[in-house]
Amino acid sequence: MTGRLAIVGLGPGAAELITPRASETLAAATDLVGYAPYLARVPERPGQRRHPSNNREELARACQALDLAAEGKSVAVVSSGDPGVFAMASAVFEAIEEGKPTWRDIEVTVVPGVTAMLAAAARIGAPLGHDFCVISLSDNLKPWGVVLKRLEAAASDDFIIVLYNPASKARPWQLGEALSLVARHRAGTTPVIFARAVSRPDERIDITTLADVDPARADMRTLIIIGSSATKLVTGGKGRRFVYTPRHAELIEP
Repeated sequence: MTGRLAIVGLGPGAAELITPRASETLAAATDLVGYAPYLARVPERPGQRRHPSNNREELARACQALDLAAEGKSVAVVSSGDPGVFAMASAVFEAIEEGKPTWRDIEVTVVPGVTAMLAAAARIGAPLGHDFCVISLSDNLKPWGVVLKRLEAAASDDFIIVLYNPASKARPWQLGEALSLVARHRAGTTPVIFARAVSRPDERIDITTLADVDPARADMRTLIIIGSSATKLVTGGKGRRFVYTPRHAELIEP
């Protein structure tokens, strides 16, 4: 008998940002599969089996989960944020397309979660109030030239830009190059948000400008939002600062 497989988003970190549907799906699973630190965020339940793995093993993890489901298990693959945003959902469907024919008979569901960019945006106002794009700076699965080409297109067309995976020990220079590229198309006063570990105890959110931005402040747990030409910084009561982008926009001439 073929089992079921759910790909579950755990949200950005705080327990209260895990959706009720995600919690119910996790509780009903016989087997949990995922990156070990993400599995550690899920409460342990009697009789439930855990299958932890290391980072950068997404496709192998997906295959393991599909094998378990093919054996009749009710499997939950855990993912941080939303599983469809640079996460495990794509890996599972890639495995189904290229893997065993029997995997196509498995009932697969994707349980959405709160992705980091939405949690970060909510912390500081409404920076994503108009058209935006999301780009991962990691070149593990795509050439750096592709990243730069997409950044150029987004910057020249005045999209709000959200950057995932901005820096790591192996590639500390890429964020600086990316910000320099965007600066060729945006004013130095453009708001830039560095949001690290959103909703977790060590959360840190800094609001700066494109002229004053320091790439060294970012690591792999940081998400960056670069405003468009319309994005504004507003100071509220008690000096609290908000960033928002108006919902309307004027035509940008080429």
